[in-house]
Amino acid sequence: MPGQSGSRRDWGWHRLTDEWAARVVGAAGVRPGELVVDIGAGRGALTVPLLEAGARVIAVEAHPGRAGYLRERFADRDVVIVTADALTVRLPRRPFRVVASPPYGITAPLLRVLLARGSALTAADLVLQRAVVRRQSDGQGRATARTGRDWDIAMGISLPRRAFAPPPRVDSAVLVARRRRGRR
Repeated sequence: MPGQSGSRRDWGWHRLTDEWAARVVGAAGVRPGELVVDIGAGRGALTVPLLEAGARVIAVEAHPGRAGYLRERFADRDVVIVTADALTVRLPRRPFRVVASPPYGITAPLLRVLLARGSALTAADLVLQRAVVRRQSDGQGRATARTGRDWDIAMGISLPRRAFAPPPRVDSAVLVARRRRGRR
């Protein structure tokens, strides 16, 4: 769990800029009416373009202050805000997708949860460290090695460090996961 002081450094938070959030959502091809979970919603950078695309959004944010901000920001919008750890939140039982920029430190366990057999996840577009995305899309990551029959995993768009404020020390890219037809 992140440090208790609540500082950005303790939480390892690098906010995705609005411009790049819109690019990530555009590349994901979200359709109106789709149920989308935004894990690590922060201050809503991805939530806004998801709503503009017509998605029904569940925004998951562990940081209480940011979750409160989301509640105020989207009070007049049809967004469900959940204050919870991404690894323990109860995911929808009906088909859903994820478009998110989750904390990099939870990548491996998050992928295990999302790609698990029985999950109702149909697609995921996750902003992660580029090295991790390369490993997973090459089939070398543990999560994809176990679930390779069920999922098509690929590297999506690359994000420069300036796509975040403040810029992280690592390069980022989108991990694109699509469930193969007939699998679940």
